[in-house]
Amino acid sequence: MTKSTPRPAHPQIPPLEIPADLETIYVNLARITHSPSELILDFAHLMPGTSPTRVRARMVMSPLGAKLFHRALSENLARYEAAFGEIKIPGEKSLADFLFRQSPPSDQPPEEPKK
Repeated sequence: MTKSTPRPAHPQIPPLEIPADLETIYVNLARITHSPSELILDFAHLMPGTSPTRVRARMVMSPLGAKLFHRALSENLARYEAAFGEIKIPGEKSLADFLFRQSPPSDQPPEEPKK
């Protein structure tokens, strides 16, 4: 008769308390830097024609924490795309050019994105 080895239980995620006064921010720009012991993620909201762009939030993570965050983000993006379709990234131009391109004068038709 073989004994079955019990599997280790998945670690329980502690309940998260979200403070009532927590500010929710929208960001569309991230700058990531690192040292040998940590990764620093700065988040900002880039507005066309404004300079400088102000960093709205900063996260500092250990390399292990950043790797686990990367895994969780990848898994959640895969689930999102399975539910809502592929997230398309613009090809030749930069993302900023795609998001913040100048509006054409009203007498000209809008420029079509290049494929």
